[in-house]
Amino acid sequence: MKLATLRLAGPDGADGATRAVRLDGDVLVDLGVPDVGTLLAQDGWAERAASATGTAYPVAGAAFAPVVPTPSKVVCVGLNYRNHIQEMGRDLPEHPTLFAKFADCLIGAGDPIVKPAETEKFDWEVELAVVVGKAARRVRGAEAEAAIAGFTVLNDITCRDWQFRTREWLQGKMWDSSTPVGPYLVTPDELPGGVRPSLDVILLVDGEVMQSDSTGDLLFDPVALVEYVSTVIRLNPGDLIATGTPGGVGQARTPQRFLVGGETVVTEIEGIGRLENRVVKEASA
Repeated sequence: MKLATLRLAGPDGADGATRAVRLDGDVLVDLGVPDVGTLLAQDGWAERAASATGTAYPVAGAAFAPVVPTPSKVVCVGLNYRNHIQEMGRDLPEHPTLFAKFADCLIGAGDPIVKPAETEKFDWEVELAVVVGKAARRVRGAEAEAAIAGFTVLNDITCRDWQFRTREWLQGKMWDSSTPVGPYLVTPDELPGGVRPSLDVILLVDGEVMQSDSTGDLLFDPVALVEYVSTVIRLNPGDLIATGTPGGVGQARTPQRFLVGGETVVTEIEGIGRLENRVVKEASA
């Protein structure tokens, strides 16, 4: 099952109204709630979503909001692909490297990525993101697996010059309106490997392949990350865990290469979906 949060078009959508929808062929079926986050907070959400028969909207021309517009938390994992760890000159970590983003960072699958005027090192990172489907605290094994509603695509856009100002990464990762996520939440039953999916990931800038790998190369898999993160803090329905990026980021290239504005960035994961975002320079104040 593929779920999304659709922005309504026309007068009804003028106030930013959205609807949770299920992909059904070439239409999106209304699930009766405003967004996927609201859906996941309901008991029996999967059965409700599968059986809904609401208004059908065409997929063609659809405008997607972030798949979960207002998660209570976005936990991100750094240094989780072996080749990316090596290109950044680091040792394999014993534990997941965690940082955070916030709902204000998130944008939709086709929205512009806003490049802040304050950065000269604006970088890309294709990532598989876990979407949490039920409350979880200190879960292990089958309980951790059951907490995974599905997966989506995330581009962890990073201001590298700000990231490396200090030993803590947060200030390079939390920029407003910078992080595309979506378009779909895909349930594990539709993916090879289920809650530990093995999927091709790719990122292109103006048609040139920058990153290409498989989620099978993850050092800490999605279930292990749910176990680890839920030990520290409770996970709520709709929370996101971005699982890390493979090699090929601009920071590690020789010469280094960054987004300057005007590029089109395509971020795609096999079986889940595609983000296509134009990089735009932030308007002067």
